[in-house]
Amino acid sequence: MSAKLETLSLNLQKHLGERIKSLKTALGEITIEVDVADYVAVMQTLRNEPDLNFEELVDLCGVDYSTYGNVERTDKRYAAVSHLLSIANNWRLRVRCFAQDDDFPSVPSVVDIWNSVNWFEREAFDLYGIVFPGHDDLRRILTDYGFIGHPFRKDFPISGYVEMRYDPDQQRVIYQPVTIEPREVTPRIVREATYGDVE
Repeated sequence: MSAKLETLSLNLQKHLGERIKSLKTALGEITIEVDVADYVAVMQTLRNEPDLNFEELVDLCGVDYSTYGNVERTDKRYAAVSHLLSIANNWRLRVRCFAQDDDFPSVPSVVDIWNSVNWFEREAFDLYGIVFPGHDDLRRILTDYGFIGHPFRKDFPISGYVEMRYDPDQQRVIYQPVTIEPREVTPRIVREATYGDVE
């Protein structure tokens, strides 16, 4: 671990202590996991504490861990993962917070701490169904207003549930059940006989 990451790790442990459920270093970045009950307080500390000073939230995304790494997960399924940046200290941090209830995933909003998270939380709500209490405008951002379901969940069918088409008789757009037959596409690889030969 580099000296910079070692310093960040020590500062995190000093200011967050027991609120950190796990701290891992991989690929030159630190990832911490925090509980839903501590999430807002931890994020506030990460922004305001001079030893940490994460003034920017670069990204927040939803993640469905149901089959993460091709392994069935028996623990919590949905998480909000935030990527923070400290320009002053030149370091990054990833913060993961799992929703407690898989049937109604919910993680508190941090829009009052970083207003840049507004659209990111809307996107996680739209695509994964993670609700962010405290967000004052939580509505769909990428899918249609009448869309049913959350398309990035791993149990959502690839072709969806409904399709939209223009009906010339009714002279309007209509929704109907999907008519595409599910199929498995296996690519066929064709290579020359000399592929990979060294000349």
